[in-house]
Amino acid sequence: MHLLSDNLYVTAVLLLLVVIAEWLGQRKYFHYLGSTLIVIIAAAILANAHFLPSSQDASPVYEGIFIYAAPLGIFFLILDVRLKDLRAAGLPMIVMFLAGAAFSVAGVLISFYIIKPQLHGVRNAFAVAGMYTGTYIGGSANLNAVALQYGVNKDGTLFAAINASDNIITAVWMILTIFLPPFLQRLFPRKQAFVADTSSKVNNLNTDTVKEEMSILSIGMMLFLGIASLFLSQFITQLFPKIPSILTLTTLSLIFAQIPFVQKLKGSKIFGYFLVLLFLAVIGAYCDIHALISNGNIALTLLMWVTAIVFIHGILLFVLGAIFKQDWYIISIASNANIGGATSAAALATSLGRRDLRLPGILVGSLGTAIGTYIGIFVAEFLR
Repeated sequence: MHLLSDNLYVTAVLLLLVVIAEWLGQRKYFHYLGSTLIVIIAAAILANAHFLPSSQDASPVYEGIFIYAAPLGIFFLILDVRLKDLRAAGLPMIVMFLAGAAFSVAGVLISFYIIKPQLHGVRNAFAVAGMYTGTYIGGSANLNAVALQYGVNKDGTLFAAINASDNIITAVWMILTIFLPPFLQRLFPRKQAFVADTSSKVNNLNTDTVKEEMSILSIGMMLFLGIASLFLSQFITQLFPKIPSILTLTTLSLIFAQIPFVQKLKGSKIFGYFLVLLFLAVIGAYCDIHALISNGNIALTLLMWVTAIVFIHGILLFVLGAIFKQDWYIISIASNANIGGATSAAALATSLGRRDLRLPGILVGSLGTAIGTYIGIFVAEFLR
């Protein structure tokens, strides 16, 4: 379909999905699904029905959202955060995140020896193991980095299947981590490490954010700070490749967030959450069922593999958290920071009504971005 190659069409559909998801998320029968879940599902349906590009024919718009919109969403969300939010939730989040990273490595190694993907047509299985290690420690940026290291990105069919299986399971896991904390909290009540803002509504953009009064000054200054910081973070990464740009961007936003003048700017939460919803729409569109089907047995093997990895990660992390009686919300957000990265962790924290955990989730997600590639390459070399 010619429309799928039209960037304006793709952008318009994604924006409409965000509007529809937010509107439905506030309706009576969709309230408990929430806009974050609705936008993922809706985009996945449209992509697999060929009304949006999928991972096989990804639009340049998707890449632009990954490079610009998603990082800016993180930047704007952090502008609403104060460092005091880390006092209660910082250490538990870090511990759960690091445990989740270790369990992701365990999941990759255990499932590699059980499923034996190298015997089922998966070329360069050791490198794919490294890619999955990286992405399930800190997000898809690490997957791509490891792929470049071993040239897997040049094998188009395999790379499409790897990404499709990864995105499908990531989306499924994000959906589960939306429902698990409140469900487990009812069954096994845990003392929350930090009290959530009662003005926020679970699974929706909070009402006080919607009513924020924005001005040209606020909008202009926020956009200037965000775009200038994104430029600076990417420039620093070009000079020092070992420094992930997301860490620089997070640091700059965190510094700005403590400045009284910036604290008075209105609308950062709206901008941030809107861009995060755009990012999640693309995640949904990347859930490409056709990419898996077209690759037959290889796709099935990869899907089984990533399911096993995430299952082992999730079971071990939630069991560990249960043993030490950790806040279910912290466990869930830490796991999402591993599986989906910083942006997904921020979106989940907002969706669950735990704004206090948004910054800790973003920070550990950024840590995952920093270490995931190194650990991914280590695992690949270990299995080589």
